[in-house]
Order: sequence, then structure tokens, then C-alpha cells
Amino acid sequence: MPPESLLAAKILAWYDRHARKLPWRAPPGASPDPYAVWLSEVMLQQTTVAAVGPYFRRFLARWPNVAALAAAPDDEVMREWAGLGYYSRARNLVACARAVAARDGAFPDTEDSLRGLPGVGPYTAAAIAAIAFDRRAVVIDGNVERVVARLYAIETPLPAAKSEIRSRADALTPRRRAGDFAQAMMDLGATICTPKRPACARCPLSDGCAAKEIVPEGYPRRAPKRERPERSGAIFVATRADGAVLVRTRPPRGLLGGMTEFPGSEWSVSFDARSARGAAPLALAWREATGEVAHVFTHFSLRLAVYLADAQADCAAPDGCRWIAADRLHIEALPTLMRKVAALAGVDARRRK
Repeated sequence: MPPESLLAAKILAWYDRHARKLPWRAPPGASPDPYAVWLSEVMLQQTTVAAVGPYFRRFLARWPNVAALAAAPDDEVMREWAGLGYYSRARNLVACARAVAARDGAFPDTEDSLRGLPGVGPYTAAAIAAIAFDRRAVVIDGNVERVVARLYAIETPLPAAKSEIRSRADALTPRRRAGDFAQAMMDLGATICTPKRPACARCPLSDGCAAKEIVPEGYPRRAPKRERPERSGAIFVATRADGAVLVRTRPPRGLLGGMTEFPGSEWSVSFDARSARGAAPLALAWREATGEVAHVFTHFSLRLAVYLADAQADCAAPDGCRWIAADRLHIEALPTLMRKVAALAGVDARRRK
């Protein structure tokens, strides 16, 4: 195994030739924008680069700096975030923007101070410190985790291996160009050291990789996954004679907090489909739609039976609900789950481009 300093130099040389062009990444020779770095890192938590790109561009066009985002109404930010998932990130995004705006719009430039901001955990703080301010920080996302686990053929399964992976990554991280190094490791994992069929022949670390001659795809080792429980429920889509549809806003905290939804029952592992109509928000002639909606959350999977009904034009909304024009539904903060419900119900909730 070559010394860590040589490995780091090889990674940086490779990055200088093959760095991905990403909308939030500063071009060579330009200073990174801390706002763009922070915004992208929050969006990229548990989300792919391909999915984040369009959202990042829209956010930056609408709120080009932290002061503009800090002044934005919460519901507008939630609407723009709709579909990106993990909605607590959007709530923390606004809270963090306001905290930074209160500091005259200047982001802290160290890991410890960044971690004091809403929604900024250890990984995000390290990434911002390294990429935006070139502070030496150990930045470990899923891509970096995979590269390090393979490079050293770490046999301990995840998540127990995290401390060893961090120690190895710390030894690799150089004092100079820490931000470039962090992005180089991410790019290496995303484009070369991929989960399946890694391109070992093109990897700058190939000569020193301990897993290369074994089975690279077998690293990182993983502990057996726990079975994800399944919950069920019912959802109700009422359409008024004037074309309006019935919706409500979820509580601000908790799963899908502050998002718009069609009213429905509780989601439970013991849901009784025979009593589903008892959760209907209005006394209407409900009919069950053909098919159901399936969705997977981090800790459980969900199956929803969808019920449809027509209401008269003067039908009042029950407490906690509101009628909105169907042609305005696409601008509501509908999470992906509710867009699936709308599609099954034949309601157009697609985001306009």
C-alpha cells in the first residue's frame, strides 16, 4: 500500500482531469460560494445528484442568496421543495438561512461553528468547511465510504465499520486542497468506484486497492437489513362540481410536516380496510379507485387505498381542510406520495416546467 500522501496526490491529479461539472461547483480558479455549497449539500442529503440538479437551479434562480431565502415565506419554500423528500430538510433550510442572515449573511467557516446552525450535522458541516472554505475536514458520504472500504478491504460490516472508515479517511485527507480532495473522493465513488461493476482499470488508486483482487463489489460489508414494517391506510380525493379538490396541510412537525395532502386515515400496521370509509372527511358517495398507492419511507413501507367522490359546488370544507382549484394543485407543496395519489385519482398535480 503506497503512503497516504501519495494516494491523496493521485486522487487530486485525477480530479484535476476528470472533475464533474455540477451547477453548485465552482469552476477551476474561482472561489466557491458558501451559499451554493450549503444549499447543495442540504439538498444532496439522501438524494441523488440527478434529482437535486433541477431543484438547485430553481432555488438559486428564485432565491439567489441567503438573505433572499431567509425572507421567503415558509410555505413557498415547501412548495419549491415538494418532491425532493425528507421534508424536515426544507424546514431546517429556512431556519438556517434566517440564522445566517442574522449574522449579516456570513456563513461560519469552521466545522464546530457550522454545526451550531439548524439542520447542519457533522457531515454537512465538514463538507461546507472543506468545500466552501478549504478547511481540512474529513468528509464522508456514501461514495467516500465505499472508496475507503474497498481501498483498505475493511472487513467489519457497516454501520460498525464507520469509525474505522473515518480513521482511514482522516489519514488520507491532505492539509492542502481539502475541498478539492473531498469532491474528488465523491466523484471517484460516483463515477469509477461504483456500487456495481466498478471501473477498476480506470481508477487512480487501482495499484494500491486491497479489494481489487478480491471482489470489490463485496465492499463495504453490510450487516443484514432489518425487515421494513408495512403500514396501510385510506386516502380520500373529493372533487367539487366546479373542479376544486379537497386538501389539508399536515402538522408542521413530523413525517411530511407542513406539506399538503389529501385527507385520509391514520397509517397503521393494523389498519382495517373494512372500516376505511369511516375516516372519510365528508359524507359523500365514496367509491374505491382501481389499484392502490405504494410508497417506501425510510423506516416503513406504505400502501394506501384511494377513494373518490364528487361533491356539489357549494359543498363546504370540513374543519382542517380547504378546497383549491384543480389547476392550482401543481403549485401546492405536495410530496411525492400525494402526487402518486393524484395520478391514480386522475387529478393533474404534475409540476409545471
